[in-house]
Amino acid sequence: MTQTQYPCAGCGANVEFAPGTTALRCPYCGHETQIAAATRQVTEHEWSQFAGLPRKPIALLAKHVFKCQNCGAETESDAISDRCRFCGAAVVAEVNPEDQVVPEAVLPFALTKQQLREELRKWAASRWFAPNGLKKVTEAESAKSTYLPHWTYDTRTVSHYQGQRGEHYWVTETYTENGETKTRQVRKTQWHHASGTVERTFDDVLVAGTTKVTQQHLDALEPWPLTDAQPFHAQYLAGHETLRYDVEPETGLEQAKRKVAPVIEQDCRHDIGGDEQRVDHVDTEYHELTFKLMLLPVWLACYIYAGKTYNIQVNGRTGEVAGERPYSAAKIAAAITAAVLIIAAIVAFFVLRK
Repeated sequence: MTQTQYPCAGCGANVEFAPGTTALRCPYCGHETQIAAATRQVTEHEWSQFAGLPRKPIALLAKHVFKCQNCGAETESDAISDRCRFCGAAVVAEVNPEDQVVPEAVLPFALTKQQLREELRKWAASRWFAPNGLKKVTEAESAKSTYLPHWTYDTRTVSHYQGQRGEHYWVTETYTENGETKTRQVRKTQWHHASGTVERTFDDVLVAGTTKVTQQHLDALEPWPLTDAQPFHAQYLAGHETLRYDVEPETGLEQAKRKVAPVIEQDCRHDIGGDEQRVDHVDTEYHELTFKLMLLPVWLACYIYAGKTYNIQVNGRTGEVAGERPYSAAKIAAAITAAVLIIAAIVAFFVLRK
């Protein structure tokens, strides 16, 4: 394994990618070096060519051993980029394409640490039924800028379906009530066999490539401005942690298929038409299937409240916050009491009017 560190042209210290810019900045003297403009486009890889290539399972790969050029210490890590555990210098590993899939694109960090504090403050202030002490979340000292691996899949689907189309009609029904014969209109449904084919093109179906962050929280960080992604350049990783994927692309593809299935079913229902639809079976073919590995920016933070640790994730581009939070039993009890009193007052008002 080889690695890279980027020395400052001003003082010789290691520079880091500065969120919200296109430059590497020295944390000591402030000198900036612009990252060279990309000379290539983000490329999608054809699945048919990739699927036949021999590749070692990611779970069998050894950890990276970073040897810091600044202090000489060695740090063992699963990350692609990290900091020296002794002097804090930024170090980036060079990924071997024979061992693992190389990132094709990166969505650079835009949210600075100061902006992170402001987003956390707004998030804490908007949490109903949260203890007043939750405002301390803005002072989370463990915040760490981390690139998380994600797979994206593009495909054109052709889906053959079997189902039923329901058409409503009304009949007059006679019934007896209190000895009186009455009629009423009753809606019924007539079902007809239906079959057909629907097509759709999917672009950048996003699947997390890591299991180290809760999927529910990652989903809450969407949408991502994927069109802002840049062709992969290791310099964007300097000074930030980058997790190595632990979800194989084959597993990610199956998750992507499950993700698009409801959209395809809705297309089938629209094609069936009628008043109601039943979709009994769908057989989908995936054509022109391509994929890529993309790195997305997330601030990972945690805070302690009442002796318990809570984890928070913040979208490093949009500032969207997702995570765990405590609840105030006193506030919830007060809200319930207030609701009961309001209902009681309304009931009393109508009773007195009678």
